[in-house]
Amino acid sequence: MRRESGVWMSLGHWLRQARRCGVLLAVMALHVPAMAQSGGSLPLLVGSGSGGASYSVPIQTLLFFTALSFLPAVLLMMTGFTRIVIVLSLLRQAIGTQSAPPNQVIIGLSLFLTMFVMGPTLDRVYQDAYLPYTKNAISFEQALERGEAPMRQFMLKQTRQSDFALFARLARLDASATAETAPLRVLVPAFVTSELKSAFQIGFMIFIPFLVIDMVVSSILMSLGMMMLSPVLVALPFKLMLFVLADGWNLLIGSLAASFVT
Repeated sequence: MRRESGVWMSLGHWLRQARRCGVLLAVMALHVPAMAQSGGSLPLLVGSGSGGASYSVPIQTLLFFTALSFLPAVLLMMTGFTRIVIVLSLLRQAIGTQSAPPNQVIIGLSLFLTMFVMGPTLDRVYQDAYLPYTKNAISFEQALERGEAPMRQFMLKQTRQSDFALFARLARLDASATAETAPLRVLVPAFVTSELKSAFQIGFMIFIPFLVIDMVVSSILMSLGMMMLSPVLVALPFKLMLFVLADGWNLLIGSLAASFVT
């Protein structure tokens, strides 16, 4: 009983301490806007003028890390990463290996292939937008416009006209609107849809020879009466041998890189 009463007393003490901390935090939260407006020690705005507001370093850091959260979406939706990673995943399924190559290898190879394919486009973005902006030759808005132009040109070359027409109709754009003048909210989903179609077309061509091997091995095992032996297990060495003898990695990676119109 004494031990239980001591536990309840310590629990009540901690609850009182937590209540005091909560009240203190609430008071501090109420004082932060007042400090920002009155020029206290935690300003949100350093200055404002005709060129716009200038934020303090903590706010700039917060905005920077918030912008970093959009980088995966930009990488996936506006580059060739989608097509490459889907094709490599379909190749692993066609061969029949469950975890070879592992996901880390597929993602890493897809990233480096994306950088290789997007190299000319990224070089143009660097030369036309980033370098002038670092030299204070252009504003941030102008840098965004110049950086958008090479990315838009790359996506236009990979986008099918039917996919763009679908999203243009859904967005209720004017009949005179073209892919060159359409906003990114219409061009990006059309580009992703085209990439998915291209990836599954390439995956279909990859599946055909491995499917033939599976059918041949399954027919041979059934004719020999080996019903308990898994055809997948028997066909796996033959599919690996076929892929290696045909120099499959060279053909696949070369075809993937050549499938992008740059």
